[in-house]
Amino acid sequence: MKKGKKYVEAAKKVEKNKLYTKEEAIKLVKETAVTKFDSSVELALRLNLDPKKADQQLRGATVLPNGTGKTKKVLVIAKGEQATLAKKAGADYVGDLDMLEKIEKENWFDFDTMIATPDMMPALGKLGRVLGPKGLMPNPKTGTVTMDVVKAVEDVKKGRVEYRTDSYGNVHVLIGKTSFEDQKLIENLTAFVSLIVKTKPSVVKGTYVKNISVSSTMGPGVKIDINSFDF
Repeated sequence: MKKGKKYVEAAKKVEKNKLYTKEEAIKLVKETAVTKFDSSVELALRLNLDPKKADQQLRGATVLPNGTGKTKKVLVIAKGEQATLAKKAGADYVGDLDMLEKIEKENWFDFDTMIATPDMMPALGKLGRVLGPKGLMPNPKTGTVTMDVVKAVEDVKKGRVEYRTDSYGNVHVLIGKTSFEDQKLIENLTAFVSLIVKTKPSVVKGTYVKNISVSSTMGPGVKIDINSFDF
C-alpha cells in the first residue's frame, strides 16, 4: 500500500529503531499527526503472551485519568428501578426486550457500549452472534454486566476504555486526542501501561512487555522505552 505524502514527511521525523522517552514520544505523536481533524492517539503494547492459553488472555476495562476525548453512546438493558437509575445516570438509551428486538429486527446499532443487568443476560444470549463480532456483548470482566448500572454508565461517560489481547498477544487502546495537553496524554499513557504491568499473568516468564508504541490516526508509530516509566 502506498503511503501518502503527508505520512512520508511525518515518518521522516521518527527514527526507525530509536526508543523514545514517553515525553518525547507524545510530543512526536502530536507533531506527526497527518489528519485535518483532531486525531485520536492510540497506544499499542506487544506482550509476551500466548493468547491460545486461557490463563494468558488479558481482558478488562479502566477509566483513564483524563478520559479519551470521545463521547460514547450508551445503551442499558435493564428493567424497573435499574432502568430508571440508568436514565438518571445519563444513558443514551434504556430498555429491555424492546431494545433487543430493535437490534435484531432493524439491525440497529446506534450505540458504542451496551450495559446489562445480570437478569437480562439470558435474553441477550440469542443476540450473541450479532453482538459478539462487533465487540458489543456485555461482559462481567469489563464491568458491563452489573447491578450497579449507575457506576457503569458514569464510567463509560468519563472515558472508560475496554481492552483485550488480540490473537498475537497485542493490546490496543485509545488514550486521547492530539489536541490534549502533553501532560494529560502522558498521564493516560502511564496509567494504562502500569495497569497492564500489574495484571501480568503469573505464568509469564522473561520479558513481559516487548514493545510499546504510540501513534496518531494514520500517523507513524513512535516506540517508547519502557525504562522511561517508573515501575
